[in-house]
Amino acid sequence: MPTVTMTVNGKKVSGEVEARTLLVQFLRENLHLTGTHVGCDTSQCGACVVHINGDSAKSCSMLAVQAEGTEVTTIEGLANGDELHPMQAAFKEHHGLQCGFCTPGMVMSAVDLVKKKPKASEHEIREWLEGNICRCTGYHNIVKAIQHAQQTM
Repeated sequence: MPTVTMTVNGKKVSGEVEARTLLVQFLRENLHLTGTHVGCDTSQCGACVVHINGDSAKSCSMLAVQAEGTEVTTIEGLANGDELHPMQAAFKEHHGLQCGFCTPGMVMSAVDLVKKKPKASEHEIREWLEGNICRCTGYHNIVKAIQHAQQTM
């Protein structure tokens, strides 16, 4: 079995994996970072979004071996100790979550959006989130949270 090595949330990690192991499986099963969710297994829902070398990516659509040597940030890596990341705080403050299943992927996608388009319009925010499905909120409060976070990040 191949060994994969990467930096996850600032910490260098290694592990033996089957060649067909998905990155989301490696994160959840090998590293016990269960904040990254598996929703659809088909790259449609976005619950599994993480950052790979600073860019958002669906971890269910890439193999762990493809992440060899990369820097991966999961939802667990955003907060600074007990202090929430500004996007996490905005989701909390503006009720951008209900059941919470899509929240990790939404937050990770939103952080990448604000990094790339700090003054994104509501339309651009909604377009960016097309790959993230929420079955509870109707996106209204998610968009409000992202707009708020744009001002604080």
